[in-house]
Amino acid sequence: MSMNKEIFSNISKIIERDSKSTTYKFALLRATIDLIQENSPFIEFKEDRVHLPMGLLIEKWMIYYFPIFDSIRRIPQINGTSNLAFEELMKSVVDFYKKRNSLSGFNNDLKRNGIPEELTSTIRSLGDKLYSTLRRMPMHYIGRSISSDYHSIYKPEIPKINRQFRGRIDSEFLVSSYGTFSIPKDYYDAFEILGSFIGGQDSILFKWAEFSVKASGNELSLERVLGNLAKSPVSERDVKKSKELFQSILLKSGDTRCVWSGKKTSSIQVDHVIPFAIWKNNDLWNLLPAVPKINNSKRDKIPTPELIERQKGVILHYWELLDQTHHSRFQKEIKISLLGNESGANWKELAISQLKESCHFLIEKRGFDPWHL
Repeated sequence: MSMNKEIFSNISKIIERDSKSTTYKFALLRATIDLIQENSPFIEFKEDRVHLPMGLLIEKWMIYYFPIFDSIRRIPQINGTSNLAFEELMKSVVDFYKKRNSLSGFNNDLKRNGIPEELTSTIRSLGDKLYSTLRRMPMHYIGRSISSDYHSIYKPEIPKINRQFRGRIDSEFLVSSYGTFSIPKDYYDAFEILGSFIGGQDSILFKWAEFSVKASGNELSLERVLGNLAKSPVSERDVKKSKELFQSILLKSGDTRCVWSGKKTSSIQVDHVIPFAIWKNNDLWNLLPAVPKINNSKRDKIPTPELIERQKGVILHYWELLDQTHHSRFQKEIKISLLGNESGANWKELAISQLKESCHFLIEKRGFDPWHL
């Protein structure tokens, strides 16, 4: 099977750049990958698209979101103060199963026993709400970072069937009631080959954690081990100290120009050029002053190579200042991160060139949002 490099690039951009106001995008991608990895017998190939029942996505979402709303500590799923469209219905299901073996009991009823009669109307309402949410939100918008078209990847095909249902609701009911959707064959192929890595089931980190749990005789939880393995070596305290160091340098020099606008201001914040959330880098060269308004608009976006070139003079001015005041630390850090074996009198131009290349890579290859004034 030939692998389409553009499709993998598109998937990366969708994960990073598409709307992140809720977890819907992640849940839709995860459910699609799981269905493909499970080799669902409902998968149908029609020309250049692959068709699946919408009811299978609805069932996956019920299973994914159940433990989230069953958690003692609330795990946010949407930005701001509003709730997910199906939150209250999902909570009702969670509450119903608190004394019925929780998620396992719910799953057994969906797969084998059928949903108890007293919960039937709630599950039907939840299924309808998930159906409309999937169609109106992630299926409609996913892929907008790579195309101006709506439904550019996920297309609803056969619509929901409105019919009376007698008996208990189960997985078969969901499959037969909510129609189908399709995705391009190229995306199906990518999810089939690398889906478990994209979803994390076969990622190195996950496999490492699974091994550690088994080696402990199952005394450790997977969540605890994953938390430890994913822990960053740079703490918030380290970031704070480095920012305070830079601010003290600025105060002594009397120079408080914004690196991105070039404007002088008495109000300044120290910004990570390459955001800390993306690259846990607390090097002095990666810390530059910006006015709060601009810093807030940049957030976790990547400055474009064009912006870096345009502001090269200001960036180099601050690098020179850092080199003068903290020469040993600055040179060690910039050598490891930007210069490599290339150093000497022209280190500034080399470092700027590598910084632009790193930002280009993060934007074009990794799919992070570009930022420019």
